[in-house]
Amino acid sequence: MSEKKQEMGLGHEMVSMVKTNIRDYMMYIALICIMAFFTVKTNGGFLQPRNIANLINQAGYVAVLAIGMTVILIIVHIDLSVGYVAGFCGAVAAILMTKYNVNEWVAILIVLMLGVLIGLYQGLLVTKLGVPAFVTTLAGMFIFRGLLNLSLQETGTIIIPNEGFNALSNGFIPDLPVNASFHVVTMIIGAILVMAMIYSQIKDRKNKQKYHFEVCSTPIFVVKMVAFSVVIMVIMWTLAKFRGIPWTAVIVGVVLLVYNYMLNKTKLGRAIYGIGGNAQAAELSGINVKKVTLFAFCSVSLMAALAGILYTSRLQSATPTAGAAFEMDAIASSYIGGVAVSGGVGRVTNTIIGTLVIMSLTNGMNLMGIDISYQYIVKGIIFIIAVAFDVSTRKKK
Repeated sequence: MSEKKQEMGLGHEMVSMVKTNIRDYMMYIALICIMAFFTVKTNGGFLQPRNIANLINQAGYVAVLAIGMTVILIIVHIDLSVGYVAGFCGAVAAILMTKYNVNEWVAILIVLMLGVLIGLYQGLLVTKLGVPAFVTTLAGMFIFRGLLNLSLQETGTIIIPNEGFNALSNGFIPDLPVNASFHVVTMIIGAILVMAMIYSQIKDRKNKQKYHFEVCSTPIFVVKMVAFSVVIMVIMWTLAKFRGIPWTAVIVGVVLLVYNYMLNKTKLGRAIYGIGGNAQAAELSGINVKKVTLFAFCSVSLMAALAGILYTSRLQSATPTAGAAFEMDAIASSYIGGVAVSGGVGRVTNTIIGTLVIMSLTNGMNLMGIDISYQYIVKGIIFIIAVAFDVSTRKKK
């Protein structure tokens, strides 16, 4: 740590840190403000344990879709088809389980493989034939919307009786057989998460110090760790007072860990950021841009298939309207989460915050009984403010 930094007061250091990372902190501030607003307007109903669990289950399919979308946006492409890919994949899962009596876990595996094949098809159009991603996926939106309608044309809405499948977005992790007024396993997991978070942050801090990168002072670091720990335990306690951690949160958590590791710790992740920053320079440095782009399309379609599974599980049925505007929520979540419009910048951890912002707005306005038309207007305003803020802050830098 530099002598100058040591001489700075904690207050000045905190102000400087906020100014430097204003784009990231703004998301958290916005989320806190939204939650506080709806808590007041619903007389505390928004923060009730049942509603928080419901919010997590509602946000699950958007979260995994937004994680996949983040990768494709970082390399300055886009996938407009993911909404109806999700709807179509959910319908395929329902048909396999109800019409052909396929085991739910086998059906899930088949649908995930279908998602990869869809991504391969669209990715090859972009990388091999040179069709722009916007055109390819816009055509895909029409195609998969048609396939969704065709697949449900004879039966209409399909009710899914498979308990294991439906539990993915409606079930909760089991608890220990103890007589307690709260979900014990949830609190144990919360404590483990806090310890893991503190360990990883200390390790990251030491690595930065080892290579002489600038880090915050020890008091500020301790305050941050305490604040994050309190937030984690408050969330866990809220869930523990209801039925514990939803399986949706577990699935999203696993996907988040995998993608976060891939983007930050692997050669592939560095290639993705490199292509987003400058595709020509990345090509000259030895990165196979076409292969990485193909991976990104397979990745986003895989996440679309998983989103379709979660959404169908949530409704316990496949419907012809599934997938409508899913891509809009995913794109908005990614940009609100800090993905740069120009590409090359974005973190999946921040994308989750962006998802919570979008879904908290939806959940809160539903609790208040606000008409869906006004909900779209509000989300559109929040979206454009986030992007405008991102553009202006990056210009200043």
